[in-house]
Amino acid sequence: MSSAAAKAKAKAPALTDQEIQQTYIRLQNELQALARKIGELESEADEHSLVLVTLDEALAEDPDRKCFRLIGGVLVERTVKEVNPALKTNRDGILKVIATLAEQYKTKEKDQEAFKREYSIRPVPVQ
Repeated sequence: MSSAAAKAKAKAPALTDQEIQQTYIRLQNELQALARKIGELESEADEHSLVLVTLDEALAEDPDRKCFRLIGGVLVERTVKEVNPALKTNRDGILKVIATLAEQYKTKEKDQEAFKREYSIRPVPVQ
């Protein structure tokens, strides 16, 4: 253990059993929330990809073909050539957010593992 880590551990106040349990549950809940959000965004990115496949076919046939897009709850008429780049940008943004959340998930998972090791936590199997 490094000297900085030893000093941090020595300065950290001792947690009660209840505080340890609450912290562990909080860490679990944070991981579950991140996993849920990643799942939602992956579904949304998949939907964008499916729509883009359809729009690519329409773009090849007639780029000025009418299409409708839902923006903030309002259905807006556009052309395929206007909507296609916007959807690609949205999908790429969603994929970047997914990557960021995945990194956060890995970090929180490491924090939880360190917490489990520090306090010798062994989850009890549900029967």
